Amino acid sequence: MSEERVTIRLAQAHDYQFDVDFGPGIAALRADEPAPLGQGAGPSPVQLLAAAVGNCLADSLLFALRKYKQQPEPISAEVTAEIGRNAEGRLRVLAMQVTLTLGVPAEALQHLERVLTQFEAFCTVTQSVGAGIDITVSVLDAHGARLK
Repeated sequence: MSEERVTIRLAQAHDYQFDVDFGPGIAALRADEPAPLGQGAGPSPVQLLAAAVGNCLADSLLFALRKYKQQPEPISAEVTAEIGRNAEGRLRVLAMQVTLTLGVPAEALQHLERVLTQFEAFCTVTQSVGAGIDITVSVLDAHGARLK
């Protein structure tokens, strides 16, 4: 990925609902806080953060495997964000657990061990967020065998 700037725009629609504009050619998204603060009319900021981490890791794993001309599809990701209070009593994302699942059995893929040791280092979002939030990553194959 080249060095660039990414700009998004948010406009308040109602109370805690914000329309997120990602730019030309990309569908807008409505974000909202869950009740009781908001109405839960869209993903919350924590959900958007978790989605960004999971999406980036899945992309990185797919890219790394495709470099070796492997076909791991369909890859899925599940991200759990642990929310709790910090020392000042303020709500924070304390940790995230990410489980990536390959769409094929491990034995169908070559160079898997090498990919599993490297793919996280190339994930822009996770490496950035991980500087402040503990992120644990697991990888399973299509049979549920834990590979990482």
